Amino acid sequence: MSRITGLHVRDIRFPTSREHDGSDAMNPAPDYSAAYVEITTDALDGLVGTGFVFTIGRGNEVQEAAIAALRGHVIGADAEAVLADMGGTWRAMVHDSQLRWLGPEKGVMHMAIGAVVNALWDLRAKRAGQPLWALLADLSPEELVDLVDFRYLTDAITPAEALELFRGAEPLRTERRGRLEREGYQAYTTTPGWLGYDDEKLARLCREAVAEGFEQIKLKVGGDVDEDVRRMGIARATVGPDIRIAIDANQRWDVDEAVAWIERLRPFDVAWVEEPTSPDDILAHAEIARRIAPIPVATGEHMANRVIAKQLIQAGSMSVLQIDATRVAGVNENLAILLLAAKHGVRVCPHAGGVGLCEAVQHLSMFDAVALTGDLDTRCIEFVDHLHEHFVTPVDVHDGRYWPPSAPGAGTEMHADTLDAYAFPDGPAWAVTDTETVPDAVRVA
Repeated sequence: MSRITGLHVRDIRFPTSREHDGSDAMNPAPDYSAAYVEITTDALDGLVGTGFVFTIGRGNEVQEAAIAALRGHVIGADAEAVLADMGGTWRAMVHDSQLRWLGPEKGVMHMAIGAVVNALWDLRAKRAGQPLWALLADLSPEELVDLVDFRYLTDAITPAEALELFRGAEPLRTERRGRLEREGYQAYTTTPGWLGYDDEKLARLCREAVAEGFEQIKLKVGGDVDEDVRRMGIARATVGPDIRIAIDANQRWDVDEAVAWIERLRPFDVAWVEEPTSPDDILAHAEIARRIAPIPVATGEHMANRVIAKQLIQAGSMSVLQIDATRVAGVNENLAILLLAAKHGVRVCPHAGGVGLCEAVQHLSMFDAVALTGDLDTRCIEFVDHLHEHFVTPVDVHDGRYWPPSAPGAGTEMHADTLDAYAFPDGPAWAVTDTETVPDAVRVA
């Protein structure tokens, strides 16, 4: 038996605002950041479980404090017992009556639980010698259902229905895994589309995306409608008629404004409109979806929990659901959301525009492809070509596809040198204020 001996958290920030990477209509100068968790045990294997909450700079210290508040739930616990009952472990943290009052089940505390849960899954996968997607896909249907909290969900999916979905997929797992490993998982790229890029950079990155095999790109919109029309014209002329172009407003508009703005962009054959309004406004999303049809609405990266996911589906508020690996309370809650989408026929195309999000969310999509829907034809994962070099097992994306990782774990572990260099506010990366003199080791690709 081993015991959990530590839950360590660090404030890690990358100065992406210097090059306008990540810039959009609502967030013009983000510094991609992570409240980074390490869970240690006294086991002789020396394995460490890692997870994080993604933020864009200020406030990362608040997330760090929330994670630290969970130490009492893990330190001193029997590691084998905690890892063997991840459903119970999830419930113990989420249903903590005092912590729950801070949400309930939303906001900084809920995201902190997600970071700890994900770090425990990383540790479990490392101990099993498997990548997380394969570990999950090898669990029995009964084990998978036990991971999910169905409270508040049974009007949309019951445990019996979830069990039926997993059992129906079980005989197909080997075949589906073979296809995933042969063909990879479709990616789309947001790399060309940040709002702060000039026209030359936009066109160059669009050309590069097509050359690299991407069949969909995404552009940020919502700053100025005439500028958006002009930028969409550049992108469409550059990529040609066969490449899909999605747009992302990052919550910028009210309903009428959204509809009018999207009508100006409709001639460019919009693949989907992402986050057109407040992420909490389920009815506004539904109204926009009705009025801009057949252009799909995509949303979900900022949804607080599985209950919001349920309501978005029930209200017809979107037709593309975007899970995020660190927004809700970790792997378990994302499994619940995947089940909701599977039952109701909604395609899931995860959000991954942030440090480490590509590394983390690919495991959830690949699990779904093997052990739940098997959909490798209509779904895709966002890819942003930033900051992957800071991870021990960075994503493998080429030919416009994610290729399944084989390294044990959840893909969330950062290099020790990165943790030292980008620690905020004292790391060397933050000692540099003149962007003309930023050393190569600190520059963001």
